[in-house]
Amino acid sequence: MDIISPYLLAIFVGWIVAQGLKYVIAVIRTRDFNHLRQLYVSGHMPSAHTSTVIALATVVALRDGIESALFGIAALSAAIVMYDAMMVRRSVGEQGVALHALLREQKSKVKLQPTAKGHTPSEVFVGFVLGVLIGLVVFLATK
Repeated sequence: MDIISPYLLAIFVGWIVAQGLKYVIAVIRTRDFNHLRQLYVSGHMPSAHTSTVIALATVVALRDGIESALFGIAALSAAIVMYDAMMVRRSVGEQGVALHALLREQKSKVKLQPTAKGHTPSEVFVGFVLGVLIGLVVFLATK
């Protein structure tokens, strides 16, 4: 009997590692430690959403098999999350940036809301690879 669910552990570790990497990457890029926002913000490298769902799907595949219904559900959920990150949220974020520029140009008094840009395909790919690695580590650690 597991003390902690390997499925929940994969989710937690996938999220924490990816968000932590966002901070590390921002510090390396700018040589400034003032990037704590990267620990919770969406967008940027790597995709924490992707690493989380792929870590979970990897643990499910290794523990329950790729022919299991649970893996089918995990794989479908991962595909939806990755598509949404690259296509829907990315598109909406770019539209938000354009709308901000237009409102500033027009000197509008409309209050600007924050925009989240979603992810590029490379950010999702790195999140995918990270998720597989995290899933493997969690599987081996909880075997």
